[in-house]
Amino acid sequence: MDASFYFKGFLLGLAIAAPVGPIGVLCIRRTLTAGRLVGLLSGIGAATADACFGSLAAFGLTVIAHFLLDQQMWLQTFGGLFLVFLAVRTWRSAGTADAAKPGKSNRLFGAYGSTFVLTLTNPMTILSFISMFAGIGLTSGDPWQAFSIVLGVFSGSAFWWLLLSVCIGSFREKMDRKAFIWVDHLSAVVIFGFAIVSLYHVFNKLL
Repeated sequence: MDASFYFKGFLLGLAIAAPVGPIGVLCIRRTLTAGRLVGLLSGIGAATADACFGSLAAFGLTVIAHFLLDQQMWLQTFGGLFLVFLAVRTWRSAGTADAAKPGKSNRLFGAYGSTFVLTLTNPMTILSFISMFAGIGLTSGDPWQAFSIVLGVFSGSAFWWLLLSVCIGSFREKMDRKAFIWVDHLSAVVIFGFAIVSLYHVFNKLL
């Protein structure tokens, strides 16, 4: 493994995960209402999807990358509608998520799977990885460099979600039911806002 490319990938993964978007809102909300583990697995789902996109860019899998980019409009439409679904479900379940059993395997799998699928609906990330990898000198056809940088991207993204879930989780014990309801309602509104923006971009492309 190339340590220098691993470190560069780690920083890229950290930079990609850090900006607050719908995934960040979901992870914060789930950490506060269901616990650190659920919030962390939500982030790991996004980190896994980032690693998949990074692999397509690093290993030069252009056929798959081009296919996903060609389906961008449909993927973005699905992502927007999925965000609407998550927003409605979050609003309707306000104040009840903390009563659920966060340790159940289906809940943990759902937390991981939902953010994994949601992140995959933005294939433009592949182009971002291609430009960033070229900028840091990734040699085309070098499997060790590619492996190192993809592993670094996953590690950097996962580290961010671990840090976020640990820090946000410290506030959970101080919250009462009214606070949980407020968090759920605010999260639902913000997620719905991201959904409208996503679907608006799709609508503009159809015009």
